[in-house]
Amino acid sequence: MKWTRVISGYLLLLISVLLILPSLPVSASEVYRIPIKNEVEKGLYAFLQRAFEEAEEAGADVVILDIDTPGGFVDTAGDIAKLMDETSLTTIAFINSDALSAGAFIALHADKIYMVPSGRIGAAAVIDGAGNAAEDKAVSAWSAAMITAAESSNRDPEYALAMADKSVDLPEYRAPDGKLLTMSANEAAKVGYSEGTVASFEELITKLDLSEATVTSLNETFAEKVARFVTNPIIVPILLSIASLGLIVELYSPGFGIAGTMGLTAIGLFFFGHMVAGLAGYESIIMFIIGVAFIIAELFLPGAIAGIIGLALIIGSILLAGGNVVHMGISVLIALLVAIVGMVIIVKFFGKNLKFFNKIILTDATDTEHGYVSNINRYELVGRMAVSMTPLRPSGTIMLDGERIDAVTEGGYIDSNKVVKIIKVEGSRTVVREFKEGEE
Repeated sequence: MKWTRVISGYLLLLISVLLILPSLPVSASEVYRIPIKNEVEKGLYAFLQRAFEEAEEAGADVVILDIDTPGGFVDTAGDIAKLMDETSLTTIAFINSDALSAGAFIALHADKIYMVPSGRIGAAAVIDGAGNAAEDKAVSAWSAAMITAAESSNRDPEYALAMADKSVDLPEYRAPDGKLLTMSANEAAKVGYSEGTVASFEELITKLDLSEATVTSLNETFAEKVARFVTNPIIVPILLSIASLGLIVELYSPGFGIAGTMGLTAIGLFFFGHMVAGLAGYESIIMFIIGVAFIIAELFLPGAIAGIIGLALIIGSILLAGGNVVHMGISVLIALLVAIVGMVIIVKFFGKNLKFFNKIILTDATDTEHGYVSNINRYELVGRMAVSMTPLRPSGTIMLDGERIDAVTEGGYIDSNKVVKIIKVEGSRTVVREFKEGEE
């Protein structure tokens, strides 16, 4: 009986401990702090993908996204949101200043949102490449995505819709009909779009009961920073224009110099950045190299088939390397236009010729200045007297010291058996004039 009471006591103690454990606060062992700064674009997605993978491999429990962005591209924001939805990590959005447009969309996909007192969230209108309001179709799709983002974190979708659609009327939050909604930290907390307001990251850690956790701050590598820069849709057409213009200028210059180096550097940066961002693979680079080989082959082959194939492969490789075919197509058109304008300026205003082709095009001229003649010029005949054997009207034959010579007059008629004077010799053309008595 005694042992029975002892065992029963231990069992009751164990059951009590098990019942108490779920109610105790659970502290994460490791927290990853990941910055989302500047514009939202493909390079940022590649960085976040690596950061989430590293956090999961390290066994982290929580990922805090340190957000300060004016927005960016909605397709990239959608990829980032999918990345956040698929991870098993707890995601916290720490709006450290602004989460506007695509930044607001990303924040709404987090499990929790915290903001600094001066933070803002909202203003999520869709604009096109020219900076104008997008079409109704795009606005409708983006509004639906904002509603879904709010519902995914159990927030009132009306406010998310007001951030994307100007027709939603919320005058109490400075967003009447015709204005987009942008909420302050206090307003976001009031409507449930924020779990709280904190003054700093350290205060956030304390509020989340993560003071004992190890905080690992991830930053972009140099390669990722370069990738974010060169994959920006504004930078891409600039790089391609520099590449095309540099190579065009190099074709009109002797040797290989600064222009060619700039062109190769620009196209190299383009492919490097898109490879680091995960947009381009080796297949696009191989296609580009094959295209260049076809264009070089065109210089030695008849017809234009090789050149057309090469140009198509180069353009295809650039389109394949980009994340958005439409944006890349516009960038390629801009680069081609810059190249054409540059070529016209070089030829028209500077009178340059293609030096590159001098090695494969015959430029030697068989003229008298270089010592080439089709026949012997008999300048020694000039001033000699001869006799016309046939009438010259104006061409005919003269006799000089027993030699028959084809000759022409200056334009008049000379009868046969007339004394003529040779006044000019131009190759095989001998010009004569009738000699009259008393003429010196």
